[in-house]
Amino acid sequence: MSVKKPDYNGMVDTALEQLHAEGRYRVFIPLARSNGAFPKAGHNAKDVTIWCGNDYLGMGQHPAVVAAMQDALVRYGAGSGGTRNISGTSPLHEELERELADLHGKSGALIFTSAYVANDATLSTLPKLFPGLIIYSDEKNHASMIEGIRRGGMQKRIWRHNDLAHLEELLAADDPAAPKLIAFESVYSMEGDFAPISEICDLADKYGALTYLDEVHAVGMYGPEGAGVAARDGQMQRIDMINATLAKAFGVMGGYIAGDARLMDAIRSNASGFIFTTSLSPVIAAGALASVRALRKDEARRELHRDRVAQLKRLLRASGLPFLDHGSHIVPLIIGDPRHTKLVSDRLLHDHGAYVQPINYPTVPRGTERLRFTVTPDHTDLQIAQLARALTALWAHCGLNHAEMTA
Repeated sequence: MSVKKPDYNGMVDTALEQLHAEGRYRVFIPLARSNGAFPKAGHNAKDVTIWCGNDYLGMGQHPAVVAAMQDALVRYGAGSGGTRNISGTSPLHEELERELADLHGKSGALIFTSAYVANDATLSTLPKLFPGLIIYSDEKNHASMIEGIRRGGMQKRIWRHNDLAHLEELLAADDPAAPKLIAFESVYSMEGDFAPISEICDLADKYGALTYLDEVHAVGMYGPEGAGVAARDGQMQRIDMINATLAKAFGVMGGYIAGDARLMDAIRSNASGFIFTTSLSPVIAAGALASVRALRKDEARRELHRDRVAQLKRLLRASGLPFLDHGSHIVPLIIGDPRHTKLVSDRLLHDHGAYVQPINYPTVPRGTERLRFTVTPDHTDLQIAQLARALTALWAHCGLNHAEMTA
């Protein structure tokens, strides 16, 4: 007797129809980035300007980065050949790890295929190293941190975003002898706000906790040599573990952690997300290494970036548009409805050649849908002014006042 097969296709159709009904269906727009033309790209035989990329400083097309990758491709070939333990470690992997450790003033570093994997693999491994570990996680931490904490199976405490009193309340309520870890980000990508790093470190000292800081949206852009917000705030030595990326300000691909060399050794020997995956291509490692080295010396590029961001904020503020400004490079323009957000995004692309994708639930809470702008040093004064004018005109054309947009 056979069992009637469930209507799997119908279930999938229902899930997709729900996304469409809510205005949350994600449309991938192919962009042909042309080397040397950033932030311009091709779309449907038209030139568009990218306004929401994570290549924050345009390093993905930096001549030194491209040249390093071309040279590595000729010297080493395309792939790494295996996991780090089985033929997948090249001199470039080790050189990149030494450079990253030095950038953050740590004795060790470990590179992964992405910062997501680095967070997931590291946080899920820590309970093996620290039995009985309790983790204190900011409620707005990235999905990769949440997943790593979930997979690790440790006791967890979720503290209200940047709420130091709540964090201390949770720390004080637990066994003083239990191993503890406070996990948080330096710059939160959807709001663009900063963590109070010094005060969090004070609580870590008071309650004997380790600190784990995600600097994904900060490395390359903040602090001396682009070492991040902890370095900018003079707190680097108080952070036990740093997670960051090679795919945003450094413009290439991959992620890493940095910390005490003994801890890095223990993680590389226990983290399944590191042990059982093919290592980064030496081509990518070469590009990342060239980018890190270039940006460590390029304070002028960081200064130009800050100037461009400030210029966009001034123009948006002058137009009365509802954006969040917490002092970082991230400029979220709050619309508050997924359909309206998609409408503005589509009109920007088709009428003005400005590419910026909607940010909807579950990335942000319902009712806070937004366009998230990330200006780069390569955006011109004219491009920034044109974007501000287009947004102002669209706000009026769509017939949505600011109260409606942010309701």
